[in-house]
Amino acid sequence: MRRLLILSLLASTAAAPPSEPAHAPAAPAAAPAEHVAETASPIPAARVPLPPFAAVLAQMPTITDSRAWPELTDEDAWEGIIHATPDTRQLARWRYAGSLIRRGMGAEALGVLETMESDDEDLALVAPFQLATGAALVMIGHYRDAVEALSLPELEGNAEACAWRVRALAGTGDAAAAARQINCAVPAINGRTPQERKPFTLAAARGAIAIGQGKAAIAWLKLFGDQDAQANVLRGKALLASGDPGEGLFRLSRAELSGTPEVQAEAKLAHIEGDLRLHRISPGEGIKQLEALRYGWRGGPTEQGALKLEYQLALAENMHRAALRSAATLFRYYRPEGDSGPMLKQIQAWLTEMLAPDSGTPLPEAAGLYWDYKELAPAGTEGDALAVRLAERLEAAGLYPRAAELLQYQLLQRRQDVAQGPLSVKVATLFILSGDPIKALDTIHATEQASYSDAMRFDRKRIEAIALYKLGREAAAMAALDGVPGGAGVRSEIHWRTRNWGSFITENEATLPAPGALSPPGQAIVLRQAVALAMLNQEAKLQALRARYGAAFKTLPSAQAFDLLTQPAKQIDPAKISAAMTAIPEASPTGTIGDLLDATTTTG
Repeated sequence: MRRLLILSLLASTAAAPPSEPAHAPAAPAAAPAEHVAETASPIPAARVPLPPFAAVLAQMPTITDSRAWPELTDEDAWEGIIHATPDTRQLARWRYAGSLIRRGMGAEALGVLETMESDDEDLALVAPFQLATGAALVMIGHYRDAVEALSLPELEGNAEACAWRVRALAGTGDAAAAARQINCAVPAINGRTPQERKPFTLAAARGAIAIGQGKAAIAWLKLFGDQDAQANVLRGKALLASGDPGEGLFRLSRAELSGTPEVQAEAKLAHIEGDLRLHRISPGEGIKQLEALRYGWRGGPTEQGALKLEYQLALAENMHRAALRSAATLFRYYRPEGDSGPMLKQIQAWLTEMLAPDSGTPLPEAAGLYWDYKELAPAGTEGDALAVRLAERLEAAGLYPRAAELLQYQLLQRRQDVAQGPLSVKVATLFILSGDPIKALDTIHATEQASYSDAMRFDRKRIEAIALYKLGREAAAMAALDGVPGGAGVRSEIHWRTRNWGSFITENEATLPAPGALSPPGQAIVLRQAVALAMLNQEAKLQALRARYGAAFKTLPSAQAFDLLTQPAKQIDPAKISAAMTAIPEASPTGTIGDLLDATTTTG
């Protein structure tokens, strides 16, 4: 009766021998057939080891100006490659790469240089080779890599290397550093033809403007006609720097009308800077114009400059949201240098202030702020505290998935830090409450470390067991709890929910409280034991339980339930037992573990 009432290239291939017929190029500008074959063929031929070439190249005459680069026709380059032996192959390649640099074919030159280096890694230590690599990288717009390639000490006073460094540094937006290379670069720049000189003089003009030498910049720009839009941008900047704002803004307006989209964007930015300097527009209006500019132009030094100016204006006007937007984009897509430390410190202070529980920022807005700028949040324990406080607010509002995702990001930033331990438990707990035990299990497994304390390992094992149980893997859950202190309580909780009465009795018996004053969880432990014993008709143990705890239950609200559950079966009143069962305390003997076990699972 009780039973009824309780329910996861130019490869180092052997070149065609001299006796093998060669095929003529399709057009004068075409690469040699060997180059085409090795870049187009999906099946690489066998490599032929070549003699070391790095020392040979290091002993060759130094390249100090543009005339020192080899000058070869396509036919000459073709013949040199086709008829090269293993001993002369690298030299033929070097001459071919140098001729490509001389003709301004950076991408093609870089391909040849990379093939050379694949056969002799020591070439990366040779100054002429790095000079060629840096020049080729400048030509294709990989300015930061070019600066690195041109940084060998042997190239420090080399005029040709200085000339390429001027362009590379100006290309990265560091025009002031480019200016420091100009004196060294002058002989190599002036030694070029007027047409070849243009990109170098533009870079030199940028450098001069960056250090406030407007007149020197204008002198560099004499090479360009009055209608040249790109030169007019720099003329406008130089005139503004020299104290001639009217003529400077006029030059910028001309560039905005006639330049390419890139030139127009740069001119617009310079015009905004000039208007702000002359107080023709307010900081607020400046921010609006900068945002409009960035909406129409993305990337490069122009966007970077617009973002820096926007941040400075927003900082001065105490516009925290605008400053955050600008700084976040700078840190995501550029490498702010120099003032990046103070900028990041200020941003983190604002985030901490706006995300504080007493800040007045509505919870949805606070969560959005953190997620939008999470990579700028403080690191270490300070960052953990910020994220945990916000996650607790989300958790209190029942927004478990958002709280879990927020803390998961913070967890991943910890990498192999031991602080991953408590964070991993919290994240896994939130995923279980979200109804996603798979992610909870993944979180525990992805953050496994040998350096955790025993207490932390036990906490993680308990959460792992719950996730396994929620996935229907009861045996694996029980195995995870082996040797875990308090594991009997978790096991008994699981058995209670699966109605495994025999196993429940065994596990729960070890957690029975001493007779005396009983807390609500203690009452639940005893009453559950009574239910299980009754379900298995173990009358003797049931009467022993009655005798042990009868006195303790007499003054408790659950006294009637205890009395009815433990009295001899023939004395049970079916009409009263259902109502009496409601007096069993709802508090789980395992605390929050019970709440996790009760969480609804939405994945499986």
